[in-house]
Amino acid sequence: MIAHVTAPVADFEQHRPRMFAIAYRMLGSASEAEDTVQDAYLRWSSAVDREPPEPIEHPGAWLAKVVTRLCLNRLTSARARREEYVGPWLPEPVLTGEGALGPLESAEQRDSVSMALLVLLEQLTPMERAVYVLREAFAYGHREIAGLLDLTEANCRQLYRRAAGRVSAAKAPERRFQPDPAQWQSLVEGFLEAANSGDLARLEGLLAADARFVSDGGGVVSAARRPVVGRGNVARFLLGVLRKYSGELPVSFAEVNGEPTLVVGGVGVLQVEFEDGLVQEARAVMNPAKLEFIERQLSHS
Repeated sequence: MIAHVTAPVADFEQHRPRMFAIAYRMLGSASEAEDTVQDAYLRWSSAVDREPPEPIEHPGAWLAKVVTRLCLNRLTSARARREEYVGPWLPEPVLTGEGALGPLESAEQRDSVSMALLVLLEQLTPMERAVYVLREAFAYGHREIAGLLDLTEANCRQLYRRAAGRVSAAKAPERRFQPDPAQWQSLVEGFLEAANSGDLARLEGLLAADARFVSDGGGVVSAARRPVVGRGNVARFLLGVLRKYSGELPVSFAEVNGEPTLVVGGVGVLQVEFEDGLVQEARAVMNPAKLEFIERQLSHS
């Protein structure tokens, strides 16, 4: 029997964290995820406030469908904006230590919100991304996904296989060395000390031969317009950046997108990946618009 919703606001708030988690993985943007959840609330209110109210048997499934469809609409328009984006595009960083994006208790759950994966998901079609996110991050069955997306189950399976294949083909090889947060912090501190020393040879000694640095300034702040690749190039670029900021900014460590991260107050966030103790890749989000959400999180922590 279908029951009418008797406590619409309470029911909606119960499912808000999951809706935000779905929308963020779909969009790679915390601000757009918040807007999407607000749009879902307006649709929810319209459904339950009408006379007679729309009968909703499973609020969680109803809201998941609304949020997913809203995200698909946003992804369609976002594709054109991303093509015009100045420089490399990285997702908006989100503090995840307190569960803002749902449980991250396994390697697979952490991977589902990692910056590296969210960048790869940009290569998928909106429908492929929806199927992949719902399946991989939230363990929805293909029949459930078909209901959410108004597709056949066979079509969902096909979309998932295609999306999973594209993601797998584009993924970097599994890192042999994955330090725990304490080891990571110690390595980063050594790396920063070498960088601040201004000693190019010392800094190069801490970088892998094919080290890569990606910075997202969005054309708003000074950042490399394309990835910097190679030990010498990355070392010289980093020394130039550090000379500009002269080490006077507050620095702290936090879990961002499921990974230990350096937070540089007022400037950005920096994630560093190590391989055999050497810096393999670094990603910096510096676009001020992309830092607004995490700055709000930090102000409340």
